[in-house]
Amino acid sequence: MQTSPSSMINQHTLDDEPDSKDIFVTVDDPENHVTTLETFVTYRIITKTTRSEFDSCEYEVRRRYQDFLWLKDKLEEAHSTLIVPPLPEKFVMRGMVERFNEDFVATRQKALHKFLNRIADHPTLSFNENFKIFLTVQDLAPHKKLGPGFISKMGETFKAVANTVRSIKNRPDEFTAMSDYVDIFRQKMGTLDKISQRILKELKEHLTEMKEYSPIYTLWSESEQDLAEPLKGVASSIENCCKAIEGLTIGLSEDLLPALHEYVLCAETLKLVLKRRDLIQANYESQVDALTSKKADREMLEHSDLSFTFGAFLGKTTEEMKQQKQQKIDREIEELQADVGHLEDKVECANSDLKADWERWSINMQNDLQSAFRNAAENNIHYFERCLAIWESFLASQQIEMKVDKNAKENA
Repeated sequence: MQTSPSSMINQHTLDDEPDSKDIFVTVDDPENHVTTLETFVTYRIITKTTRSEFDSCEYEVRRRYQDFLWLKDKLEEAHSTLIVPPLPEKFVMRGMVERFNEDFVATRQKALHKFLNRIADHPTLSFNENFKIFLTVQDLAPHKKLGPGFISKMGETFKAVANTVRSIKNRPDEFTAMSDYVDIFRQKMGTLDKISQRILKELKEHLTEMKEYSPIYTLWSESEQDLAEPLKGVASSIENCCKAIEGLTIGLSEDLLPALHEYVLCAETLKLVLKRRDLIQANYESQVDALTSKKADREMLEHSDLSFTFGAFLGKTTEEMKQQKQQKIDREIEELQADVGHLEDKVECANSDLKADWERWSINMQNDLQSAFRNAAENNIHYFERCLAIWESFLASQQIEMKVDKNAKENA
């Protein structure tokens, strides 16, 4: 069942949430905006919180899709190995509804609502300063201008792509297992999503045909006096079955399909997070290799002959040249050791963050999909029970009518 914007605001209050819940966000009231340059939709964001770092307990702002993208980018920039929830796609795929169609906007609204509440429920992401800014500041433009420019972002992107090509030597087995799992998970979820989309499409086509089917029996009953009642009964049964099909399509489009598609997008997010973790390790291993190479250079220097170098022609002794080179290499080694220590800590933090978030994501995923499957089962049971009751009622009425006709003939 669709929920109206006004009822969504009051559907959840701070008193309804567990004691650990101290922030709740609602996305509702989509509004179209038309300017000379573009047309876009904004959504109302209402935040209720008891957190001390917020100046008020309630905020109301309006945000467009690009603002959500900005928030997601900021969260991934600050927490590269945490699993930031996915956003619905920016562009409408071919065959889907129009971009500003009410159904599309309502679906996107629900997805954006889930996106923000997943962040609000996260023990780390919910305390990010940019999340607070997103929820509380009326005008995001000044904050969005503070980020790196387009050229800078492109440079970082090309650097990241180049670095991901570099293979890592000692990836922990658990992250290899995660990567293998995500590949299989992505394939399965993608297949389920496509099939479910096709089933929904076929259900809607079936519903259209059923709606065309019923009037034929009604028209036929007008010209067949002896069959009028049975024909009207069939027409009425088909109409009632149409209502049951409508309920089934609503359940599929509002429960199962959004859950499946969200986790298709989650699989893509997980692959990127694992790549970012690998990139951190690759940078660490690169610096370790550079440090090993410098130490080898220092050892070679002790046994090298510098008498024919450029410094010797300037009048420097071999010992002076060795000492000068030794000092330079020692400085480079010291810098590399500091970098290696820093990157080693960074790898440990990345591994720890990802393992903890993976466990949290897995639990949420299992709960979400189990809930979606239960709802799908209940919707199907309700649909078949309703159709069964409709046709059983029709049969019962026909049996009664047949008995009445039989008694009438016998009495005659």
